[in-house]
Amino acid sequence: MWSNRRMSLDIAPLANWKSFSSEEKTVVVLVGLPARGKSYISTKLSRYLNWVGINTRVFNVGAYRRLQMKDYNDHSYFSNENNEAVALRQKIASEALDDLISWLRSEVGEIAVFDATNTTRERRLWIMERCKAHNLQVIFVESICKDKKLIQENVLEVKVNSPDYKSMDKEEALKDFLKRIEHYERRYESIDDDLDKDWSYIKIFDQGKRYLANRIEGNINSRIVYYLMNIRVNKRTIYLTRHGETVLNVQGRIGGDSNLSERGELFAKKLAAFMEQEKLENLKVWTSHFKRTVQTAEHIRCSKICCWKALDELDAGVCDGMSYEEINEKYPYDFARRDANKYYYRYPMGESYQDLVTRLEPVIMELERQTSVLVICHQAVARCLLAYFEDKNKDELPYIHVPLHTVFKLTPTAYRCIVERVKLNVPAVETHRMRPEDTKSLCSSFEAMKTVPAKY
Repeated sequence: MWSNRRMSLDIAPLANWKSFSSEEKTVVVLVGLPARGKSYISTKLSRYLNWVGINTRVFNVGAYRRLQMKDYNDHSYFSNENNEAVALRQKIASEALDDLISWLRSEVGEIAVFDATNTTRERRLWIMERCKAHNLQVIFVESICKDKKLIQENVLEVKVNSPDYKSMDKEEALKDFLKRIEHYERRYESIDDDLDKDWSYIKIFDQGKRYLANRIEGNINSRIVYYLMNIRVNKRTIYLTRHGETVLNVQGRIGGDSNLSERGELFAKKLAAFMEQEKLENLKVWTSHFKRTVQTAEHIRCSKICCWKALDELDAGVCDGMSYEEINEKYPYDFARRDANKYYYRYPMGESYQDLVTRLEPVIMELERQTSVLVICHQAVARCLLAYFEDKNKDELPYIHVPLHTVFKLTPTAYRCIVERVKLNVPAVETHRMRPEDTKSLCSSFEAMKTVPAKY
């Protein structure tokens, strides 16, 4: 029987996250006028690809410009009649592309995002030739927006607050930025569906109202396009919380399908009152299939409750329902080894955090489309979701602190996600295991037990 065998380290296979060959390394090239959401797309895409295990980095040409030009004067820098500025802009773009290519040619780089306007066919051909010379694949992402309301919102909320305008008042900054757009409009050439029919590209119209994809081949390009077709720029807040405290939580046991404790039931009622105070229209509630999340949702007034199998807690396999002390006693080698590689370690007959990220990918796609949703889930699941929104790497992910009886309000913005933690003042046990001081080497099971939270 499994319980009588000494378990050895079970590491999740890396088939989906294998090292890229040079033929698979890809450059995602943004195209579009200013204030069309290009940097938003770049940031979101990079965060998603890194989250699923593909090493991705954004090379923003505007950031390179600001490093070389400490002080921004005015919109004339972007005029094509300003020959000195034209030469400088080309030099800066070339330096950014050089760095991008060098990074992709290294062992660590897998996908790079070239975030700039790239509004002329001449510029795009230059990028294509440079990348092809190094055997890099290229996919263009063009953001086309003719909805004046969307453009105005983007300008007012993002662009006038950029580092370029830190010394200008908002009215002056707005006038200058609109002039900057005019300079680009004079020379803007959209990707031509006939002339450029051999290129790989996706056009996004009015921030997701319509899409046009061309020559999207291979797994990576398909995943990129599928993700881009799901993200939205609209204002929204996502609410994330764990289930209320359970009987097994109080006993210090992991997994299982336990009922809520008395304090867990009190949290469920307080959570319902809190969500009522938020005054959300058409609130949707998502839970896992486990009783503890369904019980936590039962007092909430909402338009729809949806139970997701994908939101179920990380499967602890043969360790399900055991305490950390019992796991350490039965499988001391594995208990210590899990801390040495917590993201990839898979419980015998169970799951790893890497497996969980793969399972949660459809949830992320659907979350990107939602406006008002409360997700009631589990500790490991919440860690994975928070890691996506907060752009945490795989080493940080398994140690994100997600206490019981706390609501996380997530508000995505253009460049980051604002996270507010709201404690509902219902006591609960602590279930968080701290990161060991040394994860490079295998510690003893005695040392590993030091990170286990004390029971009530």
